[in-house]
Amino acid sequence: MDMRSLRNHVARVASLSLLWGVVAVPAFADGTIDYERDIAPIFEDNCIFCHDDFEAESGFRVDLRSSLLKGGDYGLPAVVPGHPEQSYLLEVITHSDPGMEMPPDSEKIPADQIELIRRWIAEGAVVPGQMDAIVDEGTDHWSFQPVVRPDVPVGTRRSNPVDAFLAARLESEGLDFSPEAEPRDLIRRLSIVLTGLPPGPDEADRFVAAFAGSPEETYARAVDKLLESPHFGERWAQHWLDVIRWAETNGSESNLYRKNAWIYRDYVIRAFNEDKPYDRFLFEQIAGDTVGQGDATGYLVAGPHVPVATVGQVPSARRQARADRMDEVLQTVGASTLGMTIGCARCHNHKFDPISIGDYYSISAVFQGVEFGSRYPELDPAHPRRLRGQELYREIASIHGELRETGPWEEDWIGYRELHIKPTVTDSVRVSFTWDGASIDELEAFGPEERNRNLAAASADAVVFSPRKFEKPRGEVRKINDGRYGTEAWRARAADGEKPWVQVTFPAPVEVERFRLSSNRNEYLTTDYISGMGKYGFGPYFVEVRRPDGSWEVVADTRKIARRDKADPERVGLVSRLSGLIAAVTEEGPKPSFVGRFVQPTTTHIFNRGSPEDPRAEVFPAGLSELGGEFGLGSDASNRERRVAFAEWLTDEARPLTSRVIANRLWHHVFGQGIVATPADFGSAGAPPTHPELLDWLAAELVEPTDGRGVPWSLKRMLRLLVHSHAFRQSSRPREPGVTADRNATLLWRFPPKRVEAEVIRDSVLTASGVLDDEIGGRSYRIHNVKKRYSQWAVTDNFGPETWRRMIYQERMRRVDDELFTAFDFPDCGQVRPKRPVSTTPLQALNLLNSPFVIDQSNRIAGRAFEETDGSIGEATGRAFRLILGREPTSPELADCVAVADERGLPIVCRALINSNEFAFLQ
Repeated sequence: MDMRSLRNHVARVASLSLLWGVVAVPAFADGTIDYERDIAPIFEDNCIFCHDDFEAESGFRVDLRSSLLKGGDYGLPAVVPGHPEQSYLLEVITHSDPGMEMPPDSEKIPADQIELIRRWIAEGAVVPGQMDAIVDEGTDHWSFQPVVRPDVPVGTRRSNPVDAFLAARLESEGLDFSPEAEPRDLIRRLSIVLTGLPPGPDEADRFVAAFAGSPEETYARAVDKLLESPHFGERWAQHWLDVIRWAETNGSESNLYRKNAWIYRDYVIRAFNEDKPYDRFLFEQIAGDTVGQGDATGYLVAGPHVPVATVGQVPSARRQARADRMDEVLQTVGASTLGMTIGCARCHNHKFDPISIGDYYSISAVFQGVEFGSRYPELDPAHPRRLRGQELYREIASIHGELRETGPWEEDWIGYRELHIKPTVTDSVRVSFTWDGASIDELEAFGPEERNRNLAAASADAVVFSPRKFEKPRGEVRKINDGRYGTEAWRARAADGEKPWVQVTFPAPVEVERFRLSSNRNEYLTTDYISGMGKYGFGPYFVEVRRPDGSWEVVADTRKIARRDKADPERVGLVSRLSGLIAAVTEEGPKPSFVGRFVQPTTTHIFNRGSPEDPRAEVFPAGLSELGGEFGLGSDASNRERRVAFAEWLTDEARPLTSRVIANRLWHHVFGQGIVATPADFGSAGAPPTHPELLDWLAAELVEPTDGRGVPWSLKRMLRLLVHSHAFRQSSRPREPGVTADRNATLLWRFPPKRVEAEVIRDSVLTASGVLDDEIGGRSYRIHNVKKRYSQWAVTDNFGPETWRRMIYQERMRRVDDELFTAFDFPDCGQVRPKRPVSTTPLQALNLLNSPFVIDQSNRIAGRAFEETDGSIGEATGRAFRLILGREPTSPELADCVAVADERGLPIVCRALINSNEFAFLQ
């Protein structure tokens, strides 16, 4: 009998012995399990057919201990030595995990054999000869390999390294670059690529004239001017916002507005204009609160999310929603910085790339302290908003000093009301309401010392009480001081002829001077433009304090305060000035902004198949294990420590993906397609690089400039290099043999023509008419209505004077068609858009001919053309060509257009020019 037959015989005997009521005892006297005798036969009979070196279904083998320890594609360790209860193998062979019963389509492995496996795991899962073996986790995929700067090809007669790499490849394909583009085409191309705006006709004329005499100097001056333009930041910020899916609504059923989310957009614009080094740019977006750049963390909550208030009260639904919000954060981080689809590892190991389910949840552990919502961003002391806020708060404090002499007063901070009284020492306060009902999400009390410490908080050991008869269902009084703003509120009603009241008792007597009450402060902090917002769910009230003898004394009554504010001449002016200052500070000073709020990080577990209802092994904050992502942090690490560690890991020079991804993204926006055509997927399912050596040279050059004098990680430096290349400056005209050999100009034998983005079309129209408001930054201009909570947004005005700013400042709403430029592939922001699709539809032509925006602007362009010429139809038509297309018309074009203008008016000619390919395409 051979060895395998012997093992099968032993296994059958063991099974029969169980049926006979006989327990099979291992032969060893000490009772230990022997792998070869007891375990291997079970695996061979039941598992090896699907899980050996030939099949290895689900990426799992049972004949290797290292594979058992690692587990398969689901990412759970099949065997945890010494811990049967943590070993997934036992779950599948006992059929306790529905849908994962093993062996499939057959009865379970006999109970006595399962017990042998359980005991073997408990004893350490010993496999002779394999105890030191490990699974090789390494990958040979190109994007995970270190960036090694290649030598610049020689012999190509190209001084620009970019051209040298491209020329070498072109020569190998029997191709060459095209001649240089015409100067007028060149300045338009350069201006739109760098700023998103076309040059004015007079500016283009000056460039063409100077270029004829001194082409290199003229071109270099134009590049420098455009890179220093404040419009550069607007253009390149838009590219970044596309990748991270930034928008000003949450995209859920209610699609609520994200209040002051634009603060983050303005940070991105400033960062690009300042040429903030890219490694610093990333660090601040992940951990900007640690370095006075708290507005930068809007990056982490840029994606869509379902608000907590709309999830409901079911705990499992809330856990699932939280897991979904974490996934949105990881999608943003993975696509934008690493060029990886990290989210694919949420339920199992990544099918294509070396990203395990453990990696996914370790990265989620980094961001467990981040929640979608608003907070006051941490700003550097020199930040303009912080300086202005300090100035306004000094004025407010001055008025407080004057009002204090006249008695109590109340301030409306929109999201909450703040009552000021004379400083009073007490051990308990009582707030009584004069309406039949009250809804309070938080009642806070403050003293003159430690002015931001809430004395009434449950965390400060304050105790709240209100008779149960006042309490509405799910409106428990404990919610009034739990430190949570929002829909979790104390909701009360009158009962037995008595109005509701609530009492706060402090652990010891304290000095109080201010009280804050709100009904849903979280809503005020996080959203806006909802009908019915800003109303308080409580009416007038009065406050009593308990004296040492047990008696109660009224210290403020808002009814009396209101009457006094209207009748007392001394207070009228003060109250009016105070209201104005409060309005100013909420607009001009530091303001609650949708840049994320921070919570206490929780312990993170791997979720089996992505379900938060099935938590498994605990994991700790880390990056990708394939790229040395171990931080050495435990579950007790603070929110800041986690994010700082991740940001430092991500921007370390040793991380090959970070530099490659951004270098490729710059290339994509300059030439229309990246060296890697899938700029958000550098994995095995993505496209391979067309010029791998060039990509690595660019990545290395970004981090460490060749001359040693450039600023490391400078994006402007890299863009200057790209636009100075002949590849960028060459003509876009088709020619043989390039069209035959490389139809899409992937090898850059010509500059690839491309349609400009929706923003460029719109901003160019406003530039042509001369009405573009070029103010940088500030809140978005509105084109939508004020809506009911679960209604959809509706466009009310997308072409009026209030909208004549660059399109980056237009309200960016998810799931809403702006009724004009959405047709030009303007992204919905629900999905990562590292590159926009380019479609051709009838609606595009109709919008550029008949939309109210284009009709209005065409009238203005025609009017401008007449004003800037002698008023003749011929001169005005020629001027319209220059305003819209940046060139003079040819003689046939002029004749035809004058004939149309004579019959139909010049505005119809302007509409036709706006609808031309020449206007919509970059040549």
